[in-house]
Order: sequence, then structure tokens, then C-alpha cells
Amino acid sequence: MREYAERLTENTDLKEAILRIAKENRIESGVVLCGVGCLKEVHIRKASAKETFRSKGHYEIVSLMGTIATGKVHIHISLSDETMNTIGGHLLNGCIVDTTCELVLGILEEYDLSREFDTNTGYDELVARKI
Repeated sequence: MREYAERLTENTDLKEAILRIAKENRIESGVVLCGVGCLKEVHIRKASAKETFRSKGHYEIVSLMGTIATGKVHIHISLSDETMNTIGGHLLNGCIVDTTCELVLGILEEYDLSREFDTNTGYDELVARKI
């Protein structure tokens, strides 16, 4: 595995930045290893997969993890607010960096990750093939 690190700055859309980095660096199969920083706008999908949560405020990223497969990402995020309440869900466009976000990605060299439709779930699901 190789690594890639970048510091995202204020007003950057977190998901769009991860997609941009993957495209620019030709990361076809990868993982989000670490994301440390803060957001001033939040947009995440709730566990029901039907509703989303939007908010403006001060949020610390306490966890960021996911996969990168052929130009698509599946990323979950956990955030803590000013009262230390923690929320989490599926990262959507609209999560805007406040002051900074330190992002580290892992590039998988021994796996080919892709997404294929799964009739059981009704979603495009991860397929990992060792190469």
C-alpha cells in the first residue's frame, strides 16, 4: 500500500476533495485512512438511507473512513459538536471544511476495488478482487 496526504483548507467540500484527489492521482482502489479537522457545514445521510441531516456550526471530525473504488467513494463520518454530542452517517456533498482537514488516503496496490449492483441490497456494493 502507498499513501497520499493532503491538508484541505477552509471552504473546501470534503467529499468533492476526496473525489478530486482520487481522480488527479489515479487512485482506482483505495481507502480513507484518516481525516482530522473540523467542519462548519454538515450534510450526512442517516442510517435509514432515506433521510439526510444538514447543519451549520462547529463540528470536529472524530472519525472518517471509507473506500475508493473506480471513481466512486463510500465514506462514513463521525462528528462532535460544541456540546460534545456525537453524530455520524454517510458523507454527502456539502460537508464544508472550517479551518482545516488533514486527510490521509491509502492506495491499494494488491486489490482491484469496484462497485457492482447487488440484487439482495438494491445498491452498488463493493467488490474486492486480489490482483
